[in-house]
Amino acid sequence: MKIPTLWEPRSQMHSSPTKPRTPRVMLLGYNGANNTGAEALLLADIEDVRAVLGPEAIITVPTLNPQNLRRYVQEGPNLRLAKFPSLFFPELRRLVRQQELVILVEGSSYMDTWGSALLWAFLWATRCAHNAHVPCLAYAVDAGQLSARNQFLIRREASKTDLIVTRSAAAAQRLRFWGVHAPIESTADNAFTFRPSDADARLLQREWPEAASGVVGLAVVDFFLWPVVMRPWGRTEDCYRWPYYFSRSQDRRRASLELAQNYANLADLIVEEHGRSVALLGMEQVDESLATAIQQRMHHPEKARVFSSRVYDASQMTVLLRGLDLLVTSRYHASVLSLAAAVPQVAVGHDLRLLSLYCELDLADEYFLDRCSPSVFESLRDRVDRLLREPGLQQPKLRQGHEEHLHSAQRNRQLLRSFAASRGFVTTPVLAEKAEVAA
Repeated sequence: MKIPTLWEPRSQMHSSPTKPRTPRVMLLGYNGANNTGAEALLLADIEDVRAVLGPEAIITVPTLNPQNLRRYVQEGPNLRLAKFPSLFFPELRRLVRQQELVILVEGSSYMDTWGSALLWAFLWATRCAHNAHVPCLAYAVDAGQLSARNQFLIRREASKTDLIVTRSAAAAQRLRFWGVHAPIESTADNAFTFRPSDADARLLQREWPEAASGVVGLAVVDFFLWPVVMRPWGRTEDCYRWPYYFSRSQDRRRASLELAQNYANLADLIVEEHGRSVALLGMEQVDESLATAIQQRMHHPEKARVFSSRVYDASQMTVLLRGLDLLVTSRYHASVLSLAAAVPQVAVGHDLRLLSLYCELDLADEYFLDRCSPSVFESLRDRVDRLLREPGLQQPKLRQGHEEHLHSAQRNRQLLRSFAASRGFVTTPVLAEKAEVAA
């Protein structure tokens, strides 16, 4: 079935005859940071590219840390990891010029929540692709909070993208509001199509048999580390990767300690009043320090365990998430990856990603809590108590939400196929792809 599109090739080059040679494709995202969501996305995106352009497509994945990426991505003749420096402008331009297709695959492409440098990398790649006449596609990405300066940059540079596919209707609305005039389609996060390995089934029971009475997961974020900022020097312990440093001060350090203590109090309540164990989930390696601090402050630390993405890959973390009795999350992809199992959940949000998702799930009014609210932990204890006593409260919305998001996410591959074909790439037959998936 042909997918109707809202875009047309912008130059004669894009409408050239089909290209029989092996295509060179770059997937640019937040890769190599031991981030569960980014791992799941990258694996799903690689699967989509190979399904559409064939297994012979040469995929390049830029990364600041190839060693971390090799934990779950196997290099070979058709998949290359390209290390690039922290000051990325010249190297990223060189990599873009070597490609025939550039795909932005980072969910947080159009926001500066974590730091402006990440946003600038995606906008710079878009600009370089535009100047080199290389087709550029933003693939199931998001848009969130931005400074006025970055709104201007997005309006100017993101408008040069050949097609932007957002993972929510709200993200598409934000881009249009900022004045982005590139073609925009709206689907769902591609991590909804991620499939964990069968070998990881029942991982939680194998790894933690002492938690047989049930487990509540806390996917935490230290809000007081972000955003990272560029500076020539700073404390070694505050360095994310030179020249990027976490936003730290005495007030922020005190706030981090208070956050750890509040989560520790919640974890003890879960243990004492509900008889559950507590999994402290570090969905990105940088979350591990907060998770450890929470466990150290608990009265019952033996009833808690830290599960860090530094140790567990995306498949294993997904299985852990789907085995929970309840999830309390500040990480967007913890919610996404748990949804297939309809795990009851509460969000403590710090940006628009979780809020948008909870609005789509019809959970925002009751179960999305703003981390800046002075009574956030009091409200959180109330929701945790309610959901542990009545775990079926959210089930219909969770199941329906997963079904709808999975259906929308499956459209990403169809859009990729239509986009590639419109740019002259030879794509695999749809029937053959379906047969391969069924096998």
